[in-house]
Amino acid sequence: MVELIEKDIKTNDRKSSKGNQLKWEKDGIWYKADYTGYEGLSEYMVSHLIVKSNVNEASYILYDTEKIHYKHSEYTGCKSKEFLSNDCQLITLERLFHNAYNQSLTSCIYKLESNKSRLEFIVQEIERLTGLKEFGKYMSMLMTIDALFLNEDRHLHNIAVILGPEGEYTYCPVFDNGASLLSDTTMDYPMGIDLAKLRNEAKPKTFINDFDEQLETAEMLYGQHIKFTFTKKDVDELLAHEKYYGEDVKERVKQLIYWQMQKYKYLFK
Repeated sequence: MVELIEKDIKTNDRKSSKGNQLKWEKDGIWYKADYTGYEGLSEYMVSHLIVKSNVNEASYILYDTEKIHYKHSEYTGCKSKEFLSNDCQLITLERLFHNAYNQSLTSCIYKLESNKSRLEFIVQEIERLTGLKEFGKYMSMLMTIDALFLNEDRHLHNIAVILGPEGEYTYCPVFDNGASLLSDTTMDYPMGIDLAKLRNEAKPKTFINDFDEQLETAEMLYGQHIKFTFTKKDVDELLAHEKYYGEDVKERVKQLIYWQMQKYKYLFK
């Protein structure tokens, strides 16, 4: 268990659509407390399964679960290393667009009728504003991860780029997968409800409200850029090694991942 104090707590403008988790930073490690369910377990599982893919190690953030003591309460959650140097800033796509045009990127894309035009607009504008090449490939990778793990909270306030000290932009590693795997047991996906029914209710929030359509659009425009190699044994071992979450939650996560592996078989080598 880690002991955190008031000076460690951080505010954050990258708000989730479900509210803001408690977050802290201490000695170069970020901590997040569970807010609506088992977000920490989802961060742990998704990041450790991305390890078993063709994604470069520098392109994702690895999370581990943690027990957090703060003031008079204990929280289950997760921890990860700080990935920004002191002279760099994390700039969300929404903030980047608003700074340039004084308009909401989210509002602009939903004025466009087709999925294709929405994603193309995002990619073209971000490439133009940052000078980054092949941002479409990056978006396609994110859409693949989101579809496989049912990440329902990848909106334009938590897709980001990194601004360096000389004004140069670089890609941000994949982070913030806590809303994956139906982790919100408080509001949207309570324990004890039929899992197949709940799985069908999960919707993305990026540019369309259907995971399959969103992924199909990204792959059609920009190709497929991630392949996974993990097996059911890998899933079982990760859950067995985790020490803070209950067996009922772990069984639910295992069943979900098994189903998603079967549904998206083509994503596996």
